[in-house]
Amino acid sequence: MKSVFRIFLSLVLSLVLALGWVLLSATPAFALPKTSINYTNINLSDRDFSNSDLAGGTFVAAEMRGTNFQGADLTNAILTKGVLLNANLSGANLSGALADRVTFDGANLTNANFSEAIMTRTRFFDAAISGADFTDAIIDAYQVAILCEKADGVNPVTGVSTRESLGCP
Repeated sequence: MKSVFRIFLSLVLSLVLALGWVLLSATPAFALPKTSINYTNINLSDRDFSNSDLAGGTFVAAEMRGTNFQGADLTNAILTKGVLLNANLSGANLSGALADRVTFDGANLTNANFSEAIMTRTRFFDAAISGADFTDAIIDAYQVAILCEKADGVNPVTGVSTRESLGCP
């Protein structure tokens, strides 16, 4: 009986040690950013973020009327419920961004990169989109139809035409 108990105990101990070794030597599947940019529910109107590295930043429900993001890196940024009325995003990189329920009305989106961005329930009324790249972006069909009415130009960084990236007829 003692030998069965010893075998069972050594087996349990071996499993615990193996599990501990696996957990301690495991590396995470993703790396956290070195800095965390969080502007949630903050008024950023008329601020100047031109040419800034804001990759992975959080701008949830932020008020960004007239804010200058010209040439900024907003890769994988979260802009959900953001208000970007008359903002300048010309040449900005928003690839992979989550821009759900964002208002880009009157914004300058000239030569911006929105490839693989999620932009559901987002508005673009009176936005300048010449040269913007929307390749593989998720945009409501109604907004795509509005954007196609004025889509022109080719993005200078990606080389993709705005009309082609939107799938315009």
